[in-house]
Amino acid sequence: MAAAAPPILDFSVFYGTDDAAKADLVAQVKRCCLHNGFFQIVGHRVPLSLQEKVLDWVKKFFAQPQEEKDRVHKDFNTWNRGYERIGSQILEPGTNPDLKEGYFIGEEISTDHPYFVGKKLNSGPNVWPETMLNVDDFRTTSMEYYSQMHALARDVLAVIAQTLDLKDDYFKEFTTGAVATLRYLHYPPQPADSDEKLARGIGAHTDFGSVTLLMQGDVDGLQVYDKEHDEWLDVVPVKGAYVVNLGNMFMRWANDRYISNLHRVINKSGKERYSVPFFYSGNPDYVIDCLPNCQEEGQAPKYPPISVMDCVGGSYKASYGAAKLFKEQPKAKMEVVTSAQPVLAS
Repeated sequence: MAAAAPPILDFSVFYGTDDAAKADLVAQVKRCCLHNGFFQIVGHRVPLSLQEKVLDWVKKFFAQPQEEKDRVHKDFNTWNRGYERIGSQILEPGTNPDLKEGYFIGEEISTDHPYFVGKKLNSGPNVWPETMLNVDDFRTTSMEYYSQMHALARDVLAVIAQTLDLKDDYFKEFTTGAVATLRYLHYPPQPADSDEKLARGIGAHTDFGSVTLLMQGDVDGLQVYDKEHDEWLDVVPVKGAYVVNLGNMFMRWANDRYISNLHRVINKSGKERYSVPFFYSGNPDYVIDCLPNCQEEGQAPKYPPISVMDCVGGSYKASYGAAKLFKEQPKAKMEVVTSAQPVLAS
């Protein structure tokens, strides 16, 4: 069978009453989770008008002068909120820093909240660009979208639970008090002749948490690795769709039965590329232990129990530390081209 990009699934049946259609959706998602951990969904409940409004605000945010974006730089806090410049992260060993700039949003967590006091994963108040025109609408739109994505992530996890012969509410404890990260991304166009062995919009990596829901703009560049065929597959943007993939934490949770797969962005379109991933981590205190039905009888789990905070937090630190190290090294030492397969980011 030839390699194929992640299929587009009609998620609307999840909200309907056709049991046969629901069972078929669960079966399709299961095949994707076993194969390469990626699929796409349409027919969800996130309004297209809200998606378009978010993408419009993303473009406006990154169009600001550099000094205005730097006013809300994430280095001014310790809980990963705000702006990051191009080249702040390296996700694929052996490549140059990623050719993207970003802006992080999360739950509005006050400084007296237990999550903030306890320095839980990415927990604290948001940092808004107060000098941007109509910032109140930017804030309101962003937080409305953030709430919608929480709801969609819970729905996706309900389907994934059923792929493992678990009840659809199995992840309720995990999703209660959950933290997540909404990330606005801008990929300037790479030169057409840039060295693909070194230059990436974002390097080949696997995501850190449970599930990721990605809204693409209208410019391509996302590629998913197909291990079976040793091939990178383009994921062409589909209006209104979400690209869904599992992260390292879920793969660990499933005892490696399901796949957290490599993906990357190379923007050679000649256009500005924008995307909005939503990274769902879960309750930071929840303990990730082998899921039911994910180990053979008499078989020990591959991994010891670990909290969400410890599992996801270490991966963030590693990727940003790599970029920092890169910038501190003499240029000659860093001009290394590796012909090896991409290494997992965490």
